Amino acid sequence: MRARVFVTLKPSVFDPQGTTVNEALHALGYSAVKDVRQGKYFELEIDAASAEEARRLVSEAADKLLANPVIETYRIEIEERSATAASTARSATTPVVAGVTK
Repeated sequence: MRARVFVTLKPSVFDPQGTTVNEALHALGYSAVKDVRQGKYFELEIDAASAEEARRLVSEAADKLLANPVIETYRIEIEERSATAASTARSATTPVVAGVTK
């Protein structure tokens, strides 16, 4: 199974990198961009019996290492690879769970 973890700063936390990128986009003529928030993205290959077990393991890893719970929040997406895709090493996946924000 593949897990994707999206980590972002909480809305109440000032984001100087996002502000700088927003200003640069405006300077390049992208005035339609109203706000930018930066974050981190992780992909983990998980050996788990079920999507629920994978989610539990990834959530634990995010709580302990991937995100700082004081200033960040995260969202997890779990995808289960089909047997055919896994055996042929193709990137086709079947979504199991849409995603949960914590």
